[in-house]
Amino acid sequence: MIDYKQLVKAHKKNVVEDLKKWIQIPSVYDENTKDKNHPFGNEVAKALEYIAQLGEKEGFEVDRCDGYCTEISYGKGDIIGIYAHCDVVPVSGTWKFPPFSGEVFEDKMYGRGTSDDKGPAMAAFHALCALKDAGRIEGYQVRLVIGGNEESGSACLDYYFHKLKKPYPKYGFTPDGDFPLIYGEKGIANYKVEQKLDLPFLSSLHGGTAPNSVLDHVSADIVTNDNIAKAVKAYFGATECEYSLENNGEGSYHLEVFGKAAHGSQPNLGVNAALVLLRFLSFYFLDVRLSNIAQSYFDGDGTTLGIYHETKLLKNTTINVGLMDYKDGILTYVVNFRYPENVQPKKIIEKLNKMNLGTHTLLSSCKPLLVDPYGPMVRTLLKVYQVETGDEKTPIMTIGGGTYAKESKNTIAFGSHFPGRDDRIHNSDETIHLDDLIDSMAIYAHAIDALGRLCD
Repeated sequence: MIDYKQLVKAHKKNVVEDLKKWIQIPSVYDENTKDKNHPFGNEVAKALEYIAQLGEKEGFEVDRCDGYCTEISYGKGDIIGIYAHCDVVPVSGTWKFPPFSGEVFEDKMYGRGTSDDKGPAMAAFHALCALKDAGRIEGYQVRLVIGGNEESGSACLDYYFHKLKKPYPKYGFTPDGDFPLIYGEKGIANYKVEQKLDLPFLSSLHGGTAPNSVLDHVSADIVTNDNIAKAVKAYFGATECEYSLENNGEGSYHLEVFGKAAHGSQPNLGVNAALVLLRFLSFYFLDVRLSNIAQSYFDGDGTTLGIYHETKLLKNTTINVGLMDYKDGILTYVVNFRYPENVQPKKIIEKLNKMNLGTHTLLSSCKPLLVDPYGPMVRTLLKVYQVETGDEKTPIMTIGGGTYAKESKNTIAFGSHFPGRDDRIHNSDETIHLDDLIDSMAIYAHAIDALGRLCD
């Protein structure tokens, strides 16, 4: 029997060094620098080029896919596909170390993308290197595809499969989820709400970085002749939020509220600063409209709005307000809505538009994913995980998060988040344990090898 930990041992040092350099590229989607050759902006392009050059250095075939993805391939035959991404969500919150440093402290690497998804992607890359060096890739082909737009809509894989007409794999996985494996994912929709509100006490409000992250920082310019400092201190002192208040004079105050970031699929794990702020404004200025908006989304699952649904496999709906702005008498916010297999987003929008909460517009939607939990791919990957870790108790699962598995076929999410770890994905101090990085490299080498044998 192959010892996959021994197989990848020679790559332990390189995987850490290569990941650190990759983390140092702040590959956030940038509207201002995107063009035909850099469809997601300059920094994402640099991150895609970085992994392309590593692939060429290791002797793989590399296709840069018009700047949408980097495809690294080796071998001939049926395709084993691995789909990971190098783009990251914007930085927010207070960090122990600079978010794009890749600092290593107490056997953990810190930085945006360490766990989502550069760390797992780099582990998969070096697993592929180890298999190639050992002559283990025979009778099948491996394609490691690194996308540049997973966090902002997955236009990368849409281009890869539908514009470039790249073939789907016979078996595939994305290292962008949890171990042991994920066989089902909720559907994901984003919708925008616009509501005309005459708020003489509010000149502007702005908060959020992405729909799929809990809004943890919001700022507002408040107009009042009152001295609101005492009220602000009393109100926010009783919440989980921090705040800063600046008196600009002439009846103008600048208030910033800091909540707690979390992934948009788990709004209950965060504290939404914008909703807390709306509640304060409603309380202080006696505006029930703002209270109604905040109350509608505080539960995080759609119960108050009457759009809660639940199934046995994919569980319950979740709703997250990720972006919010108020300007020129219009309050606008974007909601990330996740739903099980019995929900139709268009009907949800129709229902919401019958309420007195503004105009709701569906921006995007992606259907739920369910793969046969008893099929050969699931059984094979579960066995790989159990053999490499000795963990036979943790069950396979379904999640509210969305991965590249929805963009491909015959593909599921397989790691690299280990049970019991807090990697702080989409949060400040995102991290990856170096032991996990090394262990996942061995797991992925074994997984590629095992799926390759299924192709025989």
